[in-house]
Amino acid sequence: MTLQEIIALDKKYFMNTFGDRLPVCFVKGEGIKLWDTEGKMYYDFLAGIAVNALGHSHPAIVRAITEQAQKFIHCSNYYYIESQAKLAQLIVENSCCDKVFFANSGAEANEGAIKLARLYFRKKGFPKKFEIITLEKSFHGRTLATLAATGQEKYQKNYCPLTPKFLSVPMNDIEALEKAITKYTCAVMLEPIQGESGVNPADKDYIRQVRELCDRKDIILIFDEVQCGIGRTGKLFGYEHFGVEPDIFTLAKALGGGFPIGALCAKEPFASAFEPGDHGSTFGGNPLACNTAYAALSTILNENLSENSAVMGEYLIEKLGLLKEKYSFIKEVRGKGLMVACEFSTPIANEVKIKCLENGFLIGSVGNNIIRMLPPLIITKADIDLYISALDNVLKEI
Repeated sequence: MTLQEIIALDKKYFMNTFGDRLPVCFVKGEGIKLWDTEGKMYYDFLAGIAVNALGHSHPAIVRAITEQAQKFIHCSNYYYIESQAKLAQLIVENSCCDKVFFANSGAEANEGAIKLARLYFRKKGFPKKFEIITLEKSFHGRTLATLAATGQEKYQKNYCPLTPKFLSVPMNDIEALEKAITKYTCAVMLEPIQGESGVNPADKDYIRQVRELCDRKDIILIFDEVQCGIGRTGKLFGYEHFGVEPDIFTLAKALGGGFPIGALCAKEPFASAFEPGDHGSTFGGNPLACNTAYAALSTILNENLSENSAVMGEYLIEKLGLLKEKYSFIKEVRGKGLMVACEFSTPIANEVKIKCLENGFLIGSVGNNIIRMLPPLIITKADIDLYISALDNVLKEI
């Protein structure tokens, strides 16, 4: 089909939740490159919003999907699933958690975390201890509960009344957090590095203070690592940057290397609050998803791609810093590893994104002033040099 035929079909039959999308449709990918219906090649510096950690059509991912699909794709969680058990083991042995539950998305993993925190205190005899504090500018998902947890009114306003009882406070303000805590607070839920609001890393001292405060007040600390986990920030998990460990954390996006999967990860005794019948999923943890995620995570570990993320992220930030010196309207360059944002003092982000697309580079934008870069973890300096050259030309035009 031609691009115009695809657009016409989409407008007629698909619910309009994404507005006018960028005018391109991809038909093939390899490494960090994508090709559209017209045969034009693009460099992917967005990776499906931090999903395609190994790029496109990585042999390990293709092999895992093909081999499992040839055996069988799905069976019920009524039965034991080998790849599910092996993937849980791989996560536990490389993280601070003791047990894992698999879902289909980051939002579902976060829903599970919310349920687990509330259930833990209910089973301890504190059924009214169910309030959860999150951070302003956070993003935890689009289900009703995770929308309530999200600290951005623009996502919430059309779905009131919101699921009780969530409260958001400013990031890096420990006094505001402590003031918000009541005897009914069961958890603090935060992204150690916020993604959807424009890549905002929390201060190291703040995260350590949050951990100490949760310990002192008998509150569960939940880290949403849906975007910042699995090597994205230069370490396998975002929490490793801060010298603390959460009680519960969630994963998704890069975990499946492009295949949908989410993970709820918890330490004991919190993990054991879930007993038979307390939680479940039809598709979560199915053989195809788990076999694919096992291949993706194994490759990231075996090929030291977290380390490559750290090195390439530092190089990308350095090169963007040189552009900042050149263009006065670049207000700030920030990020960790390959989770990077560039903030402008003028509302040109969308224009920059569109012009980058025209020049063969995919990036994201946040609001009117921020562009976001989340390239695959396999990226090289040569790829970054090509992007910086193209971005330089775009900024020169603007």
